[in-house]
Order: sequence, then structure tokens, then C-alpha cells
Amino acid sequence: MVRGGFPASPQGGAGLSVEGPAIGLSAEIEGVPVSQVRKSVWVALAVSLVALSPASAETIFGALSKAYSNNSSLNSARAGVRVTDEGVAIAKSGYRPSVVGTGTIDYTSQTGSDIRTGSFGVAIQQSLFDGFQTRNNVRAAEAQVRAQRESLRNTEQNILFNAASAYMDVIRDRRIAALRAQNLDFLSEQVRAAQSRFEVGEGTRTDVAQAEASRSAALAQLAAARAQATSSAAVYQQIVGDTPGELRPADPLVRLLPHSLGGAAAIAAGEHPAILATLHGVDAAAFSVKAAEGSLLPQLSAEARVSRSFRDSSPGLPSDGTTNSARIGLTLSVPIYQGGRASAQVRQSKESLGQARIDVDVSRDQVRAAVTSAWTQYQTAREAVAANREVVDAARLALNGVMEERKVGQRTTLDVLNAQADVIAAQINLASAERDVVVASYAILSAVGRLSASRLGLKVAVYDPQEHYDAVKDKWYGLRTPDGR
Repeated sequence: MVRGGFPASPQGGAGLSVEGPAIGLSAEIEGVPVSQVRKSVWVALAVSLVALSPASAETIFGALSKAYSNNSSLNSARAGVRVTDEGVAIAKSGYRPSVVGTGTIDYTSQTGSDIRTGSFGVAIQQSLFDGFQTRNNVRAAEAQVRAQRESLRNTEQNILFNAASAYMDVIRDRRIAALRAQNLDFLSEQVRAAQSRFEVGEGTRTDVAQAEASRSAALAQLAAARAQATSSAAVYQQIVGDTPGELRPADPLVRLLPHSLGGAAAIAAGEHPAILATLHGVDAAAFSVKAAEGSLLPQLSAEARVSRSFRDSSPGLPSDGTTNSARIGLTLSVPIYQGGRASAQVRQSKESLGQARIDVDVSRDQVRAAVTSAWTQYQTAREAVAANREVVDAARLALNGVMEERKVGQRTTLDVLNAQADVIAAQINLASAERDVVVASYAILSAVGRLSASRLGLKVAVYDPQEHYDAVKDKWYGLRTPDGR
């Protein structure tokens, strides 16, 4: 599957990473006073920020390293490559002789006599010419190995992209939960202020009701934010293989990105593993056609056989005794008609070749679309970050102004609540845009086929499929795998 992904931001600023906001939520829902909720929220924030020092915080490259080493889907794909490697050894067996040991023993009882006969021998058969089927089967198997390796590279890219996306999702959702907790604290204070003004005759019951309604909505929003943060943490654990602790903000991969959309598309056309895998698939299908056509050609094989037979009867007969024999010969077979089976297999192989060629075009179209999508999302997200920062500054300034105007009676409590809602919405939009700009940079690198452990400089032992291939491609015998199983 080709990834289109999301664009990345110059700041990498999914920014604030906190775990505390969710603590106050359940307490408020269970009826604990709002003041206690505020206290628990900020205590939790302080504890998390002090206890988890920046030195112990996880980085995005650390998370990607864990995913590269631990992800079960990626390990399964590596096992699939090892399975495909054995196809070369299987195909090469057509070059080698087959040795078969045979043995028979019979007992016959007739009137007045018992007869025991038997024979033991060894037969060796070697194909001398099989219509080039073995040669083409070997080449097809080697092409399939190359295709499977490119598929593995594509899987690695997808896993690394998913890990980066999950990492930034956790940061974004934790930040949103923190903002929701701050919003609840602010609205709780507005309820208290509205109640105080009402008690001294400076406000109305409507102001109190509006403030309480906003606070209740904030409680529900905080619950949803906490649930989303928990869900993102679960996805992170599934992909990375570890629970998310304190996460550091991440930066986009600006230095690794192509300079233009056209350049990105050109790189992807020549390097993306999804395209290369289908091209190797075409090679494998072409060799399979030749192998199928080889079944229509004459076949020549040599056979040598050595055997010993014996006969023992009671009472003894002149024919009893042991006989040794040896035989060597050539067998030539010329196919004349196989019921249409061989012809159908050739036609089937040709259609498979045609499909493989079409798959190349499909992969190219998908990669081109993925590159364009990722690039445009990257540019959009960068612009969204800059715009949302201005919106946040403007919304904060407006909120401060509305609060000052309310003090002199020029604004109502509803105006303050609306201004605060604008601030929170702008901050959440900024958090999402900062997440998108980082993730999109990984999406671009994945779309061009360059999102790999080596290019990212991950501190991992890079998996090399060549090692297993070299260990098994010419193996004549043995049941144990290279890792000793």
C-alpha cells in the first residue's frame, strides 16, 4: 500500500506534552467540587513535568526505532521474505539428481512349500534437458525474491510512517486534553464570578446559567479529549510496541525533503518500492511464461539403478539364491498432446504477465497521487500553522479586551464565554496544524520511497534480507533454518 500521508511543519510543534489533564476529569464527573478538580489538574501537571525530565522523554526517532525492531506486522513481512527465499532453492533442485532407495519383500505359501523373495536397490535420476524449465523457474524465483524485498521496504515505510503519525497523535491529543482542562478551569472561575456578581446585584441569573452551561459543556469536551488521548496511546502501543511516556515535540524532516513537487514525483518514479516490486513482478511473470512453454519441448533424462534380489524357498529349489543387477540408460520423451493442459498453462501465464504489466501502471498512478497529496497537505499545514498562530494571538487579545469591558458594564458574561470559546478553538486548531505539518513531512518521504531506518539515522540493527538469501539459495540438504530452528 502506498502512503500519501500528511505534511510537516517547520516548528514540529505539536508542542506541549502533558499527561495530567485527564486526572481531573473523572473526579468532576463523579461529583467532586470544581475547585478540587482544578487543584488536582494542576497538581498532576506539576508532578508530570517535574518527575519526567526532558532527558528521560521519548523522541520521535526513539519511537521509530522501537517500531522498526518490535512491530509484529513488520516482523511478519520479514518472515515472508525468508519464505520467498526458499523458492530459489526449490527451483534449483531441478538441476540436481534425485536419489531413491527401494526395497520389496514377499512371502508366498503354496502346497508343500514356502517362498520368500525380495529386492533392494538404489536409483539415481538426473534431468539432462527439460525444455529450459528449471533455468526459467530459477530466474522467476529470483525475481520474486527481489519483488518481495521491495514489498518489505514498502512495509517498512508504512510502519515508520504509522509510528510517526501515532507519536504525533499522542502529543496532539494530550495537548488538546490539557487545553480542555485549562478551559474547564477558566469556565469554573467564570461560574464563581457570575454567582458572586449575582449575589451582590451586579449580574443576572441568566449570566450564572450561561456560565454553568458552558462549564458543563467543557466537562463533556474534556471527557471526550481524555478518551481520544487514551485511544491514541493504545494505537501508539500497537505500532511502536511500548506505552507512550513523556514525548518530546518533533520537528519536520525538512532537510530530507525534495525541493519541489516535480522533483519529488521524479524521485518516486525511480525509487518507490511499490513500483520496483511490480517491475520485478513483471520479470517473474515473463520467466514463468518461458517455463510453461518449456513443458511443450522434449525432455531428456539419465537414470542409473543398482539392485540385489533374492529367493529362498522351503524345500530348496534350484532357482533359490541372490542376483545382483545394474542398469544405466537415457530416457527421451517428446510431448505430443497433454489434453490441452500445457497449452492452457501457457495462456494463463501470458495473462498473468499482462496483469503484472498493468499493475506497474497502477502502482505508478498510486505513487504519483500519494506524492501530490502529501506535498499539498504539507504546504497547506505550514500555512495553517502560521495562520492559526495569528488567530490564537488575536483571540487572546480579544478575550482580554472583552473581560476588561465587562468590568465596566460594556460586555456581558456571554461575550466573555464566546471569546474564551474562540481562544480554545484557535489553540486546538493550532495543535492539529502543528501535528499535521510534522506528519506530512514523513508522508512526503514515504511517498517518494525514502522513509527508511538508514536515511533517518535510527539507532537500530538494519535488517538485511541478503544474509538469509545467501544462506539458503544453494543449500542441497538440511532441515534446520539458518537461525537454528
